[in-house]
Amino acid sequence: MNGTSASISYQNSRLMVSGDLSFLTVMKLWNESLPLLSQCTNLDFDLSNVISSNSAGLALLLEWIKYAKRVNKPVAFHYLPAQLNSIIAVAGLKQILSNS
Repeated sequence: MNGTSASISYQNSRLMVSGDLSFLTVMKLWNESLPLLSQCTNLDFDLSNVISSNSAGLALLLEWIKYAKRVNKPVAFHYLPAQLNSIIAVAGLKQILSNS
């Protein structure tokens, strides 16, 4: 992938996120996620197939948390890539994301 491709799908009771989470992809990914989010009871995101992420990826995760709180659905993130974990730690948001 060249930094401009990302996707989300629903598989095995999880929202599977893949590709690159960047300023070029997160708006498209957010829009693609909305129909899936409305159909799920629990918002369990699997990020094991995310290749890279920058702060735009973190912003997307925070938007998913805000959405979940607004519609009163549990949200969890699984297999966060190391790059995204580093951004989360630097931003001081580890607790917010672990309690989501």
